[in-house]
Parts: sequence; C-alpha cells; structure tokens
Amino acid sequence: MTTAINILKPHLAINVRNVETSIEFYKRMFGIEPSKVRTGYAKFDVAEPALNFTLNQMPFGERGALSHLGIQVASSEDVRAVKASWEERGLLARDEMQTDCCYALQDKAWVKDPDGNEWEVFVVLEDNLANASERTAGCCIPAGEIKTAAEDALCACESAAPAEGKGACCETQAKKFNIELESGSACCA
Repeated sequence: MTTAINILKPHLAINVRNVETSIEFYKRMFGIEPSKVRTGYAKFDVAEPALNFTLNQMPFGERGALSHLGIQVASSEDVRAVKASWEERGLLARDEMQTDCCYALQDKAWVKDPDGNEWEVFVVLEDNLANASERTAGCCIPAGEIKTAAEDALCACESAAPAEGKGACCETQAKKFNIELESGSACCA
C-alpha cells in the first residue's frame, strides 16, 4: 500500500562556532533575513531553492559542521508513513513525538546512516516558541518549573551527548546517544 506523502521542503541544520557571524554570512548568501533567531540558533526559510535551513551554535573540532539532515512534511500521519516506509526497507527508525525542538513543538522520526549522520522527517505542530528560560515547561525540567540559564544550557537533548561522566538528562538524549537514562530525570518528549 502506497501512502501519498505531502513533502514541504528539505531541512538542513548545521553546527556553527558563532551564530551571529554565520547569520550575517547566510543573510548575504540567501538574500533574506532569518525567520527566527534565538540564543545560539537561527532559522532561514529559503524560497529558492525551497529549504528549511538552521544554524546551531555548537563547539566542534575537525569533524565538520553538519548537525543533521531532514525532510519537513505536512502532518504527523506523514511522519508515521515515512517511518513505516524506512522500517519496511530494513532501516532502524526511532520516533520522537510531541518534542520541543528548535523552539517549536514537533513530531518526528529519525534514521542514522552508516557514518552516523542522522536524518529526520518532521512536522511542526506549533512554531516560534519563546526561549525555554521564558517558558514554564520544557526539556529536562518538570512542567511548572521555570528554567534558570544554567538549566537551559544543560537541555541540549537533541544536539549534544551528556558531559563525560554524566548520564542523560532526558529520554530524547538517552535514545539519541544510546545511553542509560538517569533515574528521576524528567523527559523531554
């Protein structure tokens, strides 16, 4: 059975050393202003070519700047259909539903290539959320508690492994980096 998938545009997220410097470069390259800018993060909705392009400030060494690759779709049903098709083709897929990622509420599924590059298929359910420190519920902090700046910095569940000697702060981070979830930790998803 073939299900029609409503693909909106490709998504490319790259790690950058300094998001402000990178914003200036990509504003010139794409000829547009970013559609969203937050601490350590910027998003460009590029019309030509159609692309959801994000910058994530993240220290990195010689490995390069690639964070992950993705395909934005129109609905949660499309996410599930793509995940099912990946699994039918023998890929090990994991989902991440109702997750707070990139200042948006999203449903998504992931696969990893042989070199460790991750691909996501995702739908944005609610966009342009405030900084996590300005919200009352978010990654790694129980609902109803406001994060401090230090707690907000620890909540890089989608993009960074825990510090050496530390356990995962949330279910998303534990799954992504294949590590034990610390007992008593709150979940991101």
